[in-house]
Amino acid sequence: MGIEKENLKKILGSPSYRVAYKDVDFLTSPPLRPTRMELELLKPELAFQEQNVRSTVVVFGGTRIPEPAVAEKKLQRARERLAETPDDVRRRRAAGKAERIAAKSRYYNLAREFAGLVSSASQEDGQRDYVVVTGGGPGIMEAANRGAYECGGKSIGLNIRLPREQQPNPYITPELCFQFHYFAMRKFHFILRAKALVVFPGGYGTLDELFDALTLRQTGRMQHIPIIMFGREYWQKVINFQHLADEGTIDDEDLDLFRFAETAEEAWQVIRRYHGE
Repeated sequence: MGIEKENLKKILGSPSYRVAYKDVDFLTSPPLRPTRMELELLKPELAFQEQNVRSTVVVFGGTRIPEPAVAEKKLQRARERLAETPDDVRRRRAAGKAERIAAKSRYYNLAREFAGLVSSASQEDGQRDYVVVTGGGPGIMEAANRGAYECGGKSIGLNIRLPREQQPNPYITPELCFQFHYFAMRKFHFILRAKALVVFPGGYGTLDELFDALTLRQTGRMQHIPIIMFGREYWQKVINFQHLADEGTIDDEDLDLFRFAETAEEAWQVIRRYHGE
């Protein structure tokens, strides 16, 4: 009987005996990738249905653009460090970058104002349209979630697991904050219910999300929505869209897939007119 007991102990402790949905090793194994992707599709979808989220307005923008007061403090510190060693090339460049970030910090307030305007105008009677959705991080994303939060509206945060630890900003509606592993599924949820895409100055991540939407619109693989870019001066320096058209690598009509805005009210009116409201 001793051998049988020992074998039974091995059976009960074997990974194969675990209930499949409780077997973390099994669920995180490479062959289960399709299942994990399906779960990342389904979990937010069910939550959006439960919260009556019928449509969204996506807000993208740089994580490094803080509110003006924070940007000003960082600029002051950079200038103080430069004053200690005026010939330090790195510190001089750091101070220059801090100056430009401080200049762009006005977009934090614009994103905050825009999200408040949209949320206060479109979340009534338990039905939620034009719900602001961001990547859930700091900077412009925080500003947009904050604007919705301050006017009593719900907003969504689609956070992503990154090598560097990233926490969701504190203004997201708790029951509408999600953490993703797969960028592809996160992008899918950004676009699925979108009635507009609003893009503030940002870096690689913002560019990736912008061009993903432009490509889908260009190829007719998503619903027709306005793509609005805040800050004509910034974007025309970063991307020479006209040059793409002049070179023939995009059609002239592709330049009509987006437009620029400088104020929150202007962007909101573009969205409303686009959808005939």
